[in-house]
Amino acid sequence: MPRMLDVSDEVRAEIGDEEADRLLAGDSAPGGYDCTSCRTPGDPEQERTSTVLFIGDETAVLAFAHSTCLPSQVVQVTEAQLQGAVRSINGDAAAPPAPVRDAQAAPGRAAPHVVPEQAVLGVTSGLVLIAGELHPALVVEPTAPVARPGSPGFGDDFLPLLVEQGFTPVTELSTTPSVLHGWSVLLAVGQLHAVLQPNPNGGQPVAWWQAHQPLQVTEGWRAAANKHQQVLLFAAPVGSIGRQPREDLLRDALDRAAAGGRLVAAALPLAGL
Repeated sequence: MPRMLDVSDEVRAEIGDEEADRLLAGDSAPGGYDCTSCRTPGDPEQERTSTVLFIGDETAVLAFAHSTCLPSQVVQVTEAQLQGAVRSINGDAAAPPAPVRDAQAAPGRAAPHVVPEQAVLGVTSGLVLIAGELHPALVVEPTAPVARPGSPGFGDDFLPLLVEQGFTPVTELSTTPSVLHGWSVLLAVGQLHAVLQPNPNGGQPVAWWQAHQPLQVTEGWRAAANKHQQVLLFAAPVGSIGRQPREDLLRDALDRAAAGGRLVAAALPLAGL
């Protein structure tokens, strides 16, 4: 009997008391599982296990994770993301491409109330060394200036808009930024799917940035994310970072942007995987 299974109130509210009680009683919980975060085996009879409910537009999938990797929670995703994750879990999806360091994600789209007119964002993943330790990072840079909603469209308000959301200006990469609660990074089956932000209307978080196709990250990046249980997100205006093929060049670009007052950052918890 899986006595160490965690079912949060929000998961219980979605699946109902009857199903939640069946899980806790061991009637429908797995005897073993692959953690949706670190992808290593888990056993709810031997270690604390979280129930993670992924909800799409039409369907929902209940997954399991080590409690040390993820808390029990509900994660809102698109139907395409959910079906893609299911195919990967079932082994029906084609094998993902070989990991590329500092891989460039396909352009994503930002939520309208942060970046108007669906501004296109580029996202790069990489490991960043801070205070002698490697941290998983995402670097976000729009392809054009971002104007404040309601403005005539002149100027670039990308950084001020993010500061208003809780991001912190960075002048040097000597310490990790503060955690921005309510925001998170969505990983599923070892791939990056979205950056989530609080829903202005309440309820489940919504996507601030979403990959057109899941972004494959390196084993080292995923291991660092599981170790720290968070991802550092750096954002800079258009033309500040560029497409950098190596992590040392990415770090140089981040240092230059920080020194020039063109960088904001936050630490975002993991949500999913």
